[in-house]
Amino acid sequence: MIRKARMGDVKAIQKLIAEYARKGDMLPRSLSEIYENLRDYFVYLEDGGEVIGSAAIHIMWEDLAEVRSLAVRDGHKSKGVGTQLVEACISEAIVLGIARVFALTYRPEFFEKLGFVRVEKSELPQKIWTDCLKCSKFPDCDEVALVSDLSGMQRV
Repeated sequence: MIRKARMGDVKAIQKLIAEYARKGDMLPRSLSEIYENLRDYFVYLEDGGEVIGSAAIHIMWEDLAEVRSLAVRDGHKSKGVGTQLVEACISEAIVLGIARVFALTYRPEFFEKLGFVRVEKSELPQKIWTDCLKCSKFPDCDEVALVSDLSGMQRV
């Protein structure tokens, strides 16, 4: 089951993200960052209510948002959890009237299956001047940038 994250989910979200961050697959997020941006997050819950996946849709600009912190616990990958989390983020972006959603990832094929297309990072200056400057890999980032154009799906 997917739902918007709640205060009680924050530590589980951070733990999932930390597992990926230790491997160098994503940036770590502090508890305070997750609390401050909790409204961005969705969680995927197992039948027992345990968080096994999370993702966030973070607004960067009037027409641009990022799918970030997509994490699925080992043992639950390749079961559609990540796809459903990204779809929840995209649905929220459509409701908000956001024209484009992007992701920076080491797994571009996953996002391409969801309709994202590869772009140069230079097409995302809002991301570069906010988060990328803080990253230890900047300016030699090896993540792939992908964008999904939602402009034809906007609600009226």
